[in-house]
Amino acid sequence: MWWQTREPREAIIERTLALPFSANSDANLRSRERGLIKLLDWLEAQPGDTWQERWLASGVEEAGRDWKRVPLEWLAARDRARKYDTIDLSCGMIPLLGGQVLRPNYRWLLRLIPAQLLAQFRRATDPDGFAALQAHCEATGRHGVADRAQALNRITWIMIRKGGLIRDITIGDCVELQDAIGAHQCAGQHGKHFYYALLAETGVFGAGAPPRLKAVMVIGQLSPAELIDKHEIAFKPIRDLLVDYLTDRTVDVDYVTLEDMARSLGLLFWKDLEQHNPGISSLRLDAPTAAAWKERVSVVPARGRNPARPRINVHIVLNTVRCFYQDLARWAADDPARWGPWVVPSPVRVNETSHVKARSRRKADMDQRTRTQLPVLPTLVATVEQERRDAVRRLAAGRGIPAGTEFVLDGQTYLRRGGGSTGCVYIQNVDTGHRIDLASEETRVFWSWAIVEVLRLTGIRHEEMLELTHHSFVAYTLPTTGEIVPMLQVAPSKIDMERLLLVSPELGEVLTAIIHRVRAGKAAMPLVSAYDTMERTWSAPMPFLFQRRHGPEQRSISRKYVQKALDQAVEASGLTDVAGQPLRFTPHDFRRLFLTDAIRSGLPPHIAAKIAGHQVLDTTMGYAAIYPEDVISHHRAFIARRRSLRPSEEYRDITPEEWQEFLGHFELRKVALGICTRDFGTPCAHEHACVRCPQLLPDPAQMPRLQEIHTNLLDRLNEANEQGWLGEVAAIQASLAAAEQKLTSMQQLAAKHTTVHLGMPDFRPDAGRSSPDS
Repeated sequence: MWWQTREPREAIIERTLALPFSANSDANLRSRERGLIKLLDWLEAQPGDTWQERWLASGVEEAGRDWKRVPLEWLAARDRARKYDTIDLSCGMIPLLGGQVLRPNYRWLLRLIPAQLLAQFRRATDPDGFAALQAHCEATGRHGVADRAQALNRITWIMIRKGGLIRDITIGDCVELQDAIGAHQCAGQHGKHFYYALLAETGVFGAGAPPRLKAVMVIGQLSPAELIDKHEIAFKPIRDLLVDYLTDRTVDVDYVTLEDMARSLGLLFWKDLEQHNPGISSLRLDAPTAAAWKERVSVVPARGRNPARPRINVHIVLNTVRCFYQDLARWAADDPARWGPWVVPSPVRVNETSHVKARSRRKADMDQRTRTQLPVLPTLVATVEQERRDAVRRLAAGRGIPAGTEFVLDGQTYLRRGGGSTGCVYIQNVDTGHRIDLASEETRVFWSWAIVEVLRLTGIRHEEMLELTHHSFVAYTLPTTGEIVPMLQVAPSKIDMERLLLVSPELGEVLTAIIHRVRAGKAAMPLVSAYDTMERTWSAPMPFLFQRRHGPEQRSISRKYVQKALDQAVEASGLTDVAGQPLRFTPHDFRRLFLTDAIRSGLPPHIAAKIAGHQVLDTTMGYAAIYPEDVISHHRAFIARRRSLRPSEEYRDITPEEWQEFLGHFELRKVALGICTRDFGTPCAHEHACVRCPQLLPDPAQMPRLQEIHTNLLDRLNEANEQGWLGEVAAIQASLAAAEQKLTSMQQLAAKHTTVHLGMPDFRPDAGRSSPDS
């Protein structure tokens, strides 16, 4: 027990009443003294040697917010009840807690209305420490009053419960508090860890502490023994065998595969056998037992409202079991004492592990999905773009309205509510009473737009997009012209091989908007840690592009948030399938759409494979949905190549010469009026008449040159009319119409945006240590 709870009564009264609590009047001081004496009298009547033991023996902690009822009943039973007892007891609890005489449990503290009591505790206990936390909030731009108050309250709870000062708080104390919050408060409160960030950033936990509490609380990778023990296998020798087997396989597979193997072998195989064959103790299965198990494993049993259904990946489970038996037989040759006793024939035959039908079925389903989604992709893109513009307009309109003022927005009457210092812009519909946060709505719409655009313009994988950082930009200089071409460096995910993607003007505009939002006016991108849900590991703090503000904290965007953003975007577009059901886009759908569209547009499959990061060309062709007209056109092209004695060389690895030819295509894109956007490998259809060509992306800086060409065409048209050159008149009129259209496009581009700055990072400031003079 701590020394304060063992103090004598008179010493407690003298010490605690001398603490620097705030008192507005003499009446408050008298009420605090009376309440302290009443509480000490009541506690002295309880069994125990210390004040804490008497507090626990009284049973008052179970009463929660109604705790004052217990001492009030004690006072009433002794004819000491007064009408102001409730106020006295509330005031008397302040010196008891502030003097650390009592340390109630979290259940009692979390149910207590904190307002005045916690504030008084902070004034009496470690005021310098709380002042330092307040100053850190101001210095780091955490101006949210509610978030700051909640963080300080949680730190105060820890100090009341555990004692000591702020510098004495440990990471374990924070974990204990979070467990209590999860048990006694709502889930929304459980996920707010700003108080931990304040303590970590101010050095309370020392160097090397995780920047986020979630990094401590989230369960990391489990050992093979822990993975198997989750399934509660009864027969210990088999349990030990499975643990040894998975331990040896750990060096060959990643953690996701190890989890799947543990589930297949531990739960779907042996645990199922134990449930349906009590007392089983051998891997040797007779034919009826093996057949019954295969029949059960091929069906996912009904759970809750979900009916039973066929197991899609049953061939993976069967293949895992067969490999298990084969590995035991092979390893027994090297270590017969360890593995030999378990070598028996496999209950799974080789033909039962074939997944040709499953692969064909999955390919057909994905192709049908692609054929449904590809035609409506422009609608989805237009929807997210329009939603983004509308959200920006609504937010700007709402911010300009004083609080408490009614105004009309999009034909509806709203009342502007106060947003405090958190940056929220609240408006309330006068007719329906529905409340909207325009800032939150604009943030949601922006990230929906950014996710759709990046996925469709790059075709990268889900995890690769979330791993993009500010350092992913690479400036590539063309060896012949010296032109700097921005490239996007994609970190390896499924294969250990990085790749570079060309940043198109559209993609550059999207990435610039993301960088501008994440920077929020600061000189550098915030550094955050990302959690890999598959490998169950945390990354080092990095300047991730896909990060957003979550209350007072900056967090990386998760897989769940990406899918939620896509669902909201599709819902806003109103897209449905042929059956009238809402469409669903997943991040991987955009990868299939990207490759299908690229190959249909004429990009050679082996180059598409390099862009997509596929090592095998068959993988790329599996992503592309082949349409009937594609089959006919590709067959005709094949016949034409055979007739010209030019063999098909597309299905092979790219050569250095072909790669230089591919780069040379981009060197030849620059023309006088802008950039030619025709696909690689396609000839110029307009014989370099760029004014007429729809593939020309006009450059607004070349508007004077195009105006000069337009004026010259008008002069030539007048001359042709005077001379009666009717053929020349038709040709000039076509060129004149195209020039006018290009002028309009240039004016629109000039009004839309100015210079696109990608914010190329400089590694030199990051490589050295920072100093006050840097």
